[in-house]
Amino acid sequence: SVPACCSARYNLALLACFGFFLLYALRVNLSVALVDMVEPNMSLAKNTTSNVCPDHSSTINVPRNTTGEKYSWDADTQGWILGSFFYGYIITQIPGGYLASKIGGKLLLGFGILGTSVFTLLTPLAANLGVGYLIAVRALEGLGEGVTFPAMHSMWSSWAPPLERSKLLSISYAGAQLGTVVSLPLSGLICYYMNWVYVFYIFGALGVLWWFFWMCLVSDTPETHRSISHAEREYILSSLKDQLSTQKSVPWRPMLESVPLWAIVVAHFSYNWTFYTLLTLLPTYMKEILRFDAQENGFLSALPYFGCWLCIILSGQIADYLREKQNFSTVCVRKCFTLIGMIGPAVFLVAAGFIGCNYALAVAFVTISTTLGGFCTSGYSINHLDIAPSYAGILLGITNSFATIPGMVGPVIAKNLTHNNTVGEWQTVFYIAASINLFGAIFFALFASGEVQDWAVSGYHLHRN
Repeated sequence: SVPACCSARYNLALLACFGFFLLYALRVNLSVALVDMVEPNMSLAKNTTSNVCPDHSSTINVPRNTTGEKYSWDADTQGWILGSFFYGYIITQIPGGYLASKIGGKLLLGFGILGTSVFTLLTPLAANLGVGYLIAVRALEGLGEGVTFPAMHSMWSSWAPPLERSKLLSISYAGAQLGTVVSLPLSGLICYYMNWVYVFYIFGALGVLWWFFWMCLVSDTPETHRSISHAEREYILSSLKDQLSTQKSVPWRPMLESVPLWAIVVAHFSYNWTFYTLLTLLPTYMKEILRFDAQENGFLSALPYFGCWLCIILSGQIADYLREKQNFSTVCVRKCFTLIGMIGPAVFLVAAGFIGCNYALAVAFVTISTTLGGFCTSGYSINHLDIAPSYAGILLGITNSFATIPGMVGPVIAKNLTHNNTVGEWQTVFYIAASINLFGAIFFALFASGEVQDWAVSGYHLHRN
């Protein structure tokens, strides 16, 4: 095979990694900034909090910056602000996958991230104009981010040799976890020492900068790449020659009747329920139940995603090793990795609700839970490319549409269940997430496939008529 170092496909993976890094930084910065944007007495009646766990803020109090504007939004309003992103995000998933198959993923991904960055720069202005404007801007950011994963999957269908799929995809998508890891503590520090508006200005500006590099250095297919070596181009094209379809029309009906596709839908939905509930509410849980202050909070909220990032990179290497060197079947690897990545998190999440104020254990359990979730990237997440490489972008659009519903519903349900912020209420939130995870894992193990489906290969229509 062609060496990986400095190759065009690995360069694409790294640039994509930075792109997803920024996307998630732009997505989660609001969860941290929101704690600072809201008037302290609006976050919760203090009397309910103080009985749960003792305050244990050991940090020396630095005079923190309090110049940022404060808004009087109640808990339900905050739930809507955090959920609004997903209302835009869900709309562009399937159109994103379809467009990527028509105009290519490069432009779509590039402009998706550029658009999100520009709206992030407008966030402080929108917050000043009123909560309706803020919700609208977040929904528009969601529209921009909605096309990115389908566009990337679509690009990988032309770029990733089958036996390097887990490696290449895990590198590019691991950027998302890394973005969470860096932006949670960094946003906390920016809020603490500067002012929450800079959270949006700094990450927004970086996104615009990334866009210039992406447009200059990347191409949609190996054939159109300016500086790819001849050997690498031949290697990629020959490895994919029997897997791609040449037909122009999308086989919608057989696609939607495909059971392996629905196995991915169920797994994706279930995984995201836990993921999004934690992503949007972990800062709140740590502040209100475990009583960490903002500085500690950012670093500890980031730990789980750091674990997840490591796990995604490593499991991607392991998955391809098992398939290539140990002759494990693709479907066996995808099912095992999905089971580990969904049952593991469920167990530790429930445990996290039961250890009371032992905050070291709480952080450890939540971290292990999220880390093990990293196995899913080489499980159901790459499975779109196994069953239909030509339509991977569209398939991801379909499964991600369903998988966005937890982002819209999960935080709102969790906020409603935790009005008094007692440990018992949070246990219910964790229970719900864990049982959904368990169901998804079992469903995927029963119905998933590792083979390219008949409808996804050219010539399929000939056999039917």
